[in-house]
Amino acid sequence: MSNETDLKEINRKKINRQRDRLLGMGATITRRDFLNGIAVTLGAATLPAIVPREMWGAVASDLERQSVAGYYPPAKTGLRGSHAGAFETMHKLRDGAFWDDAPKPVDTGETYDLVIVGGGISGLASAHFFRKLAGNNARILILENHDDFGGHAKRNEFRAGDRTLLGFGGTYSIESPAPYSAVSKALIAELGIDVPSYSKYVNKNLYSSLGLKPRVFFDKETFGTDKLVLNAIRIEGGESNIKDEVSKEELEEFVKSCPLSDKGKQDFNRLITDVKDYLPGLSSNEKKARLARMSYAKYLTDMVGVSDELVKLFQALPHGLFGVGIDAVSAQDAWGLGAKGFDGLKLDAAPGKGMNRDAIPDEEAEKFFFHFPDGNSSIARLLVRKLIPAVMPGSTAADVVVAKADYSKLDQASSPVRIRLNSTVVKVKHLGDPTSSKEVEITYFSDNKLKTVRAAHCVLACWHVVVPYIAVELPDAQKDALASAQKVPLLYTNVLLRNWTSLQKLGTSAVYAPGMYHTHMNLDLPVSMGGYQCTQKTDEPIVLHMMKAACKPGRPAREQHKLGRIQLYSTTFETYERNIREQLLRVLGPGGFDSARDIMEITVNRWPHGYAYEYNSLFDQFWLEGGETPCEVARKPFGRLAIANSDAGAYAYTDSAIDQAYRAVNDLKLS
Repeated sequence: MSNETDLKEINRKKINRQRDRLLGMGATITRRDFLNGIAVTLGAATLPAIVPREMWGAVASDLERQSVAGYYPPAKTGLRGSHAGAFETMHKLRDGAFWDDAPKPVDTGETYDLVIVGGGISGLASAHFFRKLAGNNARILILENHDDFGGHAKRNEFRAGDRTLLGFGGTYSIESPAPYSAVSKALIAELGIDVPSYSKYVNKNLYSSLGLKPRVFFDKETFGTDKLVLNAIRIEGGESNIKDEVSKEELEEFVKSCPLSDKGKQDFNRLITDVKDYLPGLSSNEKKARLARMSYAKYLTDMVGVSDELVKLFQALPHGLFGVGIDAVSAQDAWGLGAKGFDGLKLDAAPGKGMNRDAIPDEEAEKFFFHFPDGNSSIARLLVRKLIPAVMPGSTAADVVVAKADYSKLDQASSPVRIRLNSTVVKVKHLGDPTSSKEVEITYFSDNKLKTVRAAHCVLACWHVVVPYIAVELPDAQKDALASAQKVPLLYTNVLLRNWTSLQKLGTSAVYAPGMYHTHMNLDLPVSMGGYQCTQKTDEPIVLHMMKAACKPGRPAREQHKLGRIQLYSTTFETYERNIREQLLRVLGPGGFDSARDIMEITVNRWPHGYAYEYNSLFDQFWLEGGETPCEVARKPFGRLAIANSDAGAYAYTDSAIDQAYRAVNDLKLS
């Protein structure tokens, strides 16, 4: 029996090796989740440190210094986003182990008017607003734990022959479901971005002119067979900002082609065509109140009476907005987003209590859209150009797309503003009583050393969940509110393809795959600007974007986010890569795609701490009842500390990051 078991195991490994060769797992692409020859492994903590304790020092020392020649994070591929070296120190601090063996702090002797913790858009905007109040000579230091500035506004660069192709590794575009505030609009304009001019940069008709349409991939594990069919179940919230109506013919084609059971097809037709009031006898407001307290999945099964097949089909539709499926999105929000099954309720257009801002249509907001080829990384780069002109060549919002940042100039003593990367802040405290103190001491870990600087003021523009660990002086109630700002874990994967003839043959530019590892994949918007040219010929290389929300359906949203975060931290790049190659082969293989031949490069932007958590009427009672929200408690100023980041608005958009930066700087009360 033992020999038989051993033989089966040998055969299984042989089959896996053969499959890996077919997928191209041996191809020469960068794999960056190895440190000093040791594969990253799962630590012992509930939220893992990932790297074994004996490797913590090695991780820190492996980080490059931003002052060395050739330092250029955007060109790195492999495992990016929250990369190795960016989080281990904070995890150690969270676990209560950091101070046990921390080196003695070294006083740098540096003093500033303002130190900002976090170099994302909110941190960069804080520096910008502070200078407008304190003057251009104000001395500002920005400390960032990652190896690049911009936070979630991540730029991914790829080389294909003599061309550079760009992908967005995080924040996608200038857009928001609610109109941009006067503050955010003014900053966008000050950076030189003319939002109404977007139409001259984007070729909205490129993909449709080639016969490419959105499609759905039914996988055999979930639906019994692998099949790609026309997508007739689109809802609002997609990344393209190209909203086209689904025709009657498309609906008919979908029903005819999809591998649903006869009952599933009947249920789908009924959901689309029936005009039935599933909540009779209630007023519009009473219906909305009921819908706000039940998930869309439950509404479909319990109210409409559709089969589980349709729940599985619709499950991942809201991943890109909320990082969870329809099991954790209210029926009221689904109605606002244009989901099916609500026509017979005759609801008035006004938003109901507890409705998510993403689900409330706004005509003005829909028109305010601008996508750079690298996403909102261009906004971060424009802010850096304003703060430290020597870093970023050029002078316009268009030419910043092709500008190559000089990272060696980010942290120079001669510059009033300095950005120091690979520096994790571990302590922020007032020197003396916070109510009367004139100075704040900031301690950070960098290059295996603990260092301190001092400042007259400090803006915490980092994730709210880390603030209680570094600013222990804060009141307990405020620390509790900060800790409640759960982050939404996401994967933003970019794959450089040798060509996209397989997508042309299959007639698609975007695929929704509810049962697959990445539930959404699409060719980016074809934007050309500032000397950058998007790919327009199908036989040329192009970047394919893939998205995964790390969620656990059936659990409360916050619990799903916690479990998803563990999953992302504990997954190796090898596993990510295998899943990517397998999925692309299954989806695009019928069009002639070969994973081993056609994948040139992979960048996985891992964001265990991704979107800011937005309040949810299913799980946050206060969001239904009104009154002071946790984010309002969390962002209150304390002594010489102010708090920014999109978490402070519980709103996962760039305008929130900007608005909260503006408020935080004004909370400092400089006058």
